[in-house]
Amino acid sequence: MATSRARATTAAVRRLSLTEFRNYAALRLDLDGRPVVLSGANGAGKTNLLEAVSFLAPGRGLRRARLAEISRRALPGNDGPGDDGSGVDAQPWAVAVILETGAVKMDIGTGLVATGTGDVGRRIVRIDGADAPSQSTLGEYLSVAWLTPEMDRLFSDAAAARRRFLDRLIYGLDGGHAARLSDFERAMRERSRLLRNGGAPDIAWLSALEHNMAQLGVAIAAARRGYVDRLNAACAVGVGPFPAAGLTLHSDIGDRLENAPALDVEEQCRVRLAECRRIDAEAGRATFGIHRDDLACHHLATGSPAGRCSTGEQKALLISIVLANARLQALERGAAPLLLLDEVTAHLDGQRREALFDEISALGSQAWMTGTEDELFEPLGTRAQRFRVADATVTPVP
Repeated sequence: MATSRARATTAAVRRLSLTEFRNYAALRLDLDGRPVVLSGANGAGKTNLLEAVSFLAPGRGLRRARLAEISRRALPGNDGPGDDGSGVDAQPWAVAVILETGAVKMDIGTGLVATGTGDVGRRIVRIDGADAPSQSTLGEYLSVAWLTPEMDRLFSDAAAARRRFLDRLIYGLDGGHAARLSDFERAMRERSRLLRNGGAPDIAWLSALEHNMAQLGVAIAAARRGYVDRLNAACAVGVGPFPAAGLTLHSDIGDRLENAPALDVEEQCRVRLAECRRIDAEAGRATFGIHRDDLACHHLATGSPAGRCSTGEQKALLISIVLANARLQALERGAAPLLLLDEVTAHLDGQRREALFDEISALGSQAWMTGTEDELFEPLGTRAQRFRVADATVTPVP
């Protein structure tokens, strides 16, 4: 049953254009703002469309692919450099959309451009025709969240996947979070390089990097901690037959922030990083920092850790979390995120499918959903715009 709430402003893609993206040489898809259903056989190109939309968020998209591998011309069997599938040569590709938020429309584009130096090229972002300083700028204009079949056992897999999941959700409410993460990772890589080189490292440069890591690490930990607290309140409400989730952030720095001011924690982190130099040089990586955080989840009703639940219940918990995040963003940002739900209905019973569709409608979110069976989406009726995908051709379904 749909949750009663004030409807948020809808952020919707009104036109999607692709150039040399995956199996699409060129595509223009005109949309009316309703949720989008893409049906067709496996391998037809449905997930490729979701991946294209996922590049409207900071990061490497829902597949985390290397940018040079995404171009259609880099696929095996296609003409042109890189047709061995190695992805060595940079082949340009582009994703462009007209985004509508309330009464405001804007052009957003991103893609890979060749640099002419033989490397893998670089990704650019343009907003209304002007170059953006970085891809993190995308977070200022819209939020995108996704679920894919590969995420069904997220809470049984490695911690890195859970951190990425958490951080992507935070992007929707904190436009600077992606940039801080990027800066932290850059400083951490440079520190590790200095420590690995042997000999006497440049102590001044090493200390400056650790200073940056401490400052950024505290800001990132604070953002994660604050977001998890707010998301837990949204998760506790639940959505009909979907289980309510309880989340816990395991973070050394986050725990320190509970007992000391941020400036004191920054100093503690600087001291700890300096103390760990020898250990980190031997390990070849930083052994302390926010890159070791983890997100735990449990089933609120049963108390069972998510990792011990069945695959079906883990998927239901993930859907519950993503919907809670959408409610939170609708409340705090005034616009629900775009939801990319790849094969999300395949293992849901009829009750949960209808509850999912009703919640999407209540949120006013433009969800993009894929599936091989048209009948699974019948409960949506006219609330969705439907397309059939076959061999990189997208055809409207009346």
